[in-house]
Amino acid sequence: MFLLALEREVKATELVTEAGQRYAAPAGVGPRRNIVAFSAICSHKLMYPTPQLSFIGPRAGRGSEPAQVIHCCGDQSRYDPAQGARVIGGPAPQPLAAVLLEWDRTADRLHAIGLQGGEMFSAFFEKYAFRLETELGAKARAACGPTAAVLPARAYSRQWQSCPA
Repeated sequence: MFLLALEREVKATELVTEAGQRYAAPAGVGPRRNIVAFSAICSHKLMYPTPQLSFIGPRAGRGSEPAQVIHCCGDQSRYDPAQGARVIGGPAPQPLAAVLLEWDRTADRLHAIGLQGGEMFSAFFEKYAFRLETELGAKARAACGPTAAVLPARAYSRQWQSCPA
């Protein structure tokens, strides 16, 4: 999952999955309503960050793009996190799935409570089943539990694939 604090408030955005299903990508949460989260699985080739290497992740936008994008260097798909991770370039067939967040103002804590949009988890687990089971064993499909650590993307993956300009 990519958890991002963007520069400005994020409004809910209507999007469409590859199958034609319409949905509302959620607005940002937090005191500035600028915190959003998305699946870290590219909707084109299902690339995802690993501790060893990442082809997909938050990067600076270029040209007329927003200040921050999610870019998959494996296929050059680019997503706008300020607009529900809609596709702004490349062959990706649909936006990244949005992670629904709730913000507890009193405790200043975030809670992930579900997903919205075209999730790719069944296809992901089918494609990478052997690899995930070899690396993670039985916990490959296990829920993370009641809490999870959040790491900066660059601290999670040792090597970031550079993207062509």
